[in-house]
Amino acid sequence: MAKPIVAVVGRPNVGKSTFFNKLAGRRISIVEDTPGVTRDRIYADVEWQNHSFTLIDTGGIDVHSEDVFLTQMRHQAQIAIETADLICMFCDGRQGLTDDDREVATILRKSKKPVILCVNKIDDINLNDNIYEFYELGLGDPMPVSSTNMMGLGDVLEEICSRLPAEKLHEEGTHPVHIAVVGRPNVGKSSLVNRLLGQERTMVSDIAGTTRDAIDTLLRAPDGTEYNIIDTAGIRRKSAIEDASLERYSVLRSIAAIQRCDVALLLIDAQDGVTEQDTKIAGIIHDEGKAVVVIVNKWDAVEKDTNTMEKVRKDVLASLKFMDYAPVLFLSAKTGQRVNTLLSVVDQVYAQTNKRIPTGILNDILRDAMADLQPPAVNGRRLKIYYVTEQSAAPPTFIFFVNDEKLMHFSYERYLENYFRKSFDFTGTPVRFIIRERKREE
Repeated sequence: MAKPIVAVVGRPNVGKSTFFNKLAGRRISIVEDTPGVTRDRIYADVEWQNHSFTLIDTGGIDVHSEDVFLTQMRHQAQIAIETADLICMFCDGRQGLTDDDREVATILRKSKKPVILCVNKIDDINLNDNIYEFYELGLGDPMPVSSTNMMGLGDVLEEICSRLPAEKLHEEGTHPVHIAVVGRPNVGKSSLVNRLLGQERTMVSDIAGTTRDAIDTLLRAPDGTEYNIIDTAGIRRKSAIEDASLERYSVLRSIAAIQRCDVALLLIDAQDGVTEQDTKIAGIIHDEGKAVVVIVNKWDAVEKDTNTMEKVRKDVLASLKFMDYAPVLFLSAKTGQRVNTLLSVVDQVYAQTNKRIPTGILNDILRDAMADLQPPAVNGRRLKIYYVTEQSAAPPTFIFFVNDEKLMHFSYERYLENYFRKSFDFTGTPVRFIIRERKREE
């Protein structure tokens, strides 16, 4: 079922993100007193009294500003308005009605979308009279709320649910593949997302750190396959963080995006090669057990000959030794070079990470592996592996039942992993081994 979409819009610094976080039940949007902190649209699913909908937080609409960020924020909010089934417009009841509020209201009236007018920061009953001037906007009865103190939020939720359209049906049996686009700042993550989507879904700028929030967008491929694309904030070294409070939440959200994805796309700048920070991000992906595609972006900017691609591929995998199972793609989000091959590779690694191997076949391959290389012996005691079974997928996790888990040397475990990969592929996905001690009679 596709949930109805509710967009929260308004001029900067009227409390939209605070309202969004209260309804979402957790701190998703970055909340600061500085106007312009929420730069892109942020999504969250909200449930209220048997109703559910998707809430979109937006950057503040500054109608007249020519600042590059504020201009793009205005553009993002406009996309949210076009996407939404219902709009909550927020104003500041303490500051009163402003010309910018009137401009935002004009945009909303032109959209022809239903609007709920929320007058925020009405923290006590003595401020209720402040709402009457907002009737001038022509958007219906203003609703007094205080997002910070959670006053009036129930009334707003009741109004939202009473005006929601019926849920829209997805095709049965479709489950989006969650793809997290991660990497250092300014390696082209948002440009790649926009290239995949064919629109300026996320804010793109040459300024590192433009995307602070993880943003979800549904993409339907021509064959009907659905992907949920998660564009994330760039993960920086601590020494590069100037605004610690903002950056802290951005990094946490990037890590959370990796945790909830099915496939991670790790972007590396072709001109920089694999940096220490790239290795750390790769380590997070590996430790979380996520399937991965390593993307060498900005390939158009590299001088190359017939051997350059293979040399760079070897260098990348040598730098990411623990992730040598990952496919490496060379593309340019800017020009679109090879971007059309990306989703087919995502499908491949997604299938590999969800692969299930029958226990009988697993044990046949295990016997072949042990015949080719005998298990190790320590102080006269040899490792015996009785059998193996797959415990779970995503990532493929196997339990080996042995006579003594201390006899399983890491080098033999690595040998078995390589043998399994040769036999079953597992391209793009980590493989987990659990060694469990068991007496033969058991």
